[in-house]
Amino acid sequence: MKPGVAALVARTEVRRTLRIVAGDRTKLLLMGLVALFALGPITLLGVLAMPQAGEAVAAGAVSDLGGFSIANAAAGAAAVAWLGATVVATVRSVTSSSSVDEPACLLLSTTTGTAVFGLVGAEVLLFSIWLGPPVALLAGAFAYGAGSVVPVAAALLVLALILLTALPVGFLVGSWIRHLLTSYEPVARYRTILFVLVGVGYFGAITTGWFDRLLVVAFETLGGTPAGWPGAWLLLAVPGVSPSAVALVGSVLGAAVAIPVVLAAGVASARVHWFADPARSEATAGEVRSSDRLEGLLAGAVDRATRTVAVTTIRRTRRAPVQLLYVAYPLFGAIYFVEEIIRMGRLPTTFAVLLCAYVVWGAGALFSLNVLGDYGRALPGVLTTPVSGRQAVGGTILASVLVAAPVGLVVATLVGLVSPLSIRSTALLVTATVVGVVASPALGAGIGTVFPRFGSVRITSNREAVMPGKAAFLTYTIALALPGAAAAILSTDGGAALVADVATALGQLAPGPAYAVSAGAVTVGAWAVLGLGLLAPIVSVLYAIETFDRFDVDRDG
Repeated sequence: MKPGVAALVARTEVRRTLRIVAGDRTKLLLMGLVALFALGPITLLGVLAMPQAGEAVAAGAVSDLGGFSIANAAAGAAAVAWLGATVVATVRSVTSSSSVDEPACLLLSTTTGTAVFGLVGAEVLLFSIWLGPPVALLAGAFAYGAGSVVPVAAALLVLALILLTALPVGFLVGSWIRHLLTSYEPVARYRTILFVLVGVGYFGAITTGWFDRLLVVAFETLGGTPAGWPGAWLLLAVPGVSPSAVALVGSVLGAAVAIPVVLAAGVASARVHWFADPARSEATAGEVRSSDRLEGLLAGAVDRATRTVAVTTIRRTRRAPVQLLYVAYPLFGAIYFVEEIIRMGRLPTTFAVLLCAYVVWGAGALFSLNVLGDYGRALPGVLTTPVSGRQAVGGTILASVLVAAPVGLVVATLVGLVSPLSIRSTALLVTATVVGVVASPALGAGIGTVFPRFGSVRITSNREAVMPGKAAFLTYTIALALPGAAAAILSTDGGAALVADVATALGQLAPGPAYAVSAGAVTVGAWAVLGLGLLAPIVSVLYAIETFDRFDVDRDG
């Protein structure tokens, strides 16, 4: 292993990661909003509360924390932090850090051990950049109240011990998981299903409360293990509490022994994984047979070019489902609703309608929101073929309908029967959902041709895919939400009056002359918006067809 080359690899990986984050303005904005609204209040409360906690600890007024002794609480917190860092490092290893970018360059220019040391060192630096400032800030606030700098030094030392031991373990475990997912054929064949199951299990654990219970179990059981030994250093800042000498010495000596051993195992696993051949999946033959059956079913309904576009669109997505990750983003916001459903023990009508609305939205966002850009480098070749805009756009819409219509039918029927909706309302919900999953792809096709995206975007640190543009997403969502809101106003008793009252109240707050909005005006406006919403898919699909037929790569691409 060459330390200088390993340091160069680490610096290069850190610069690449920071450049990727800084270069994506949308991701940077989202991270800033999360830091401001999610982490900001927690950090502010921590900074305001830590000085008082430091004063109380320095005065000896704190004897236990939540029923645990201070020593056990420190050990349990350190163990949970170590476990969390290991899990995050494992996930990063599976998705990015154990996958070498441009392996033909790196693995031929240096040894495997040097590359592993550099990649793990980059992970340590990145974690330190994200975690170091908030830990130092909170520890500094605690030290200010305690009147000693020991808490700052102790907290940073604990952070260093945790990162230096957890991240190599995460790299080792993640590299073997990635090897199974990419090189071991029985596992690689079903890796998409495995990812879905892991995601469902993770969010299911959060919504059902199992995640909190597991954290409590880890806190109670791992505190007495070597994972909790670094917490003993925090006790140096607590008067009257003597840390265990075994834990103090063991945390340092254990790290000194464990780090080389784990890194050596990581080098061996990386050597196996990086130089292994990828799994030869048998899914391709199965996809061809499935596509042939689907094309046979469509043979009597649509022309050959249209069904070829539809089948190819579905087949292409099955081979690279990661490009549809954006369709699942709204589901992250459903965690709160699922928690409420579990707490109440029933499915509210509002959630049933929102879930069907999500299916309708997803149907349009699935394939047709970037009709031109999805072809990528093949677009010039497609434009020179006899395939017309009607066939290309129609095939893309057909693919969306074939996938989303059965899902919409099943989802709408199930939520209608489980929720308090009547049979008549359930039938209306099913009908509206099925009609919506047919109309929304047509609406998305035209909007996608107005705001096409031809370049790929980075999904993970080493995975790119062509996705619809932000302008297309926003316009499509608004165009779909406005008619839905209008229909809700017209179908709800007193809905127009409520909207009128809200609009009048907002008008009173706005500068300038006050104005009043009547319920009749809201009703007329809602009918107008609903009418335009019903016409929009027809106009949109006609525009998409005309744009496709007249598209010039040199002029418009």
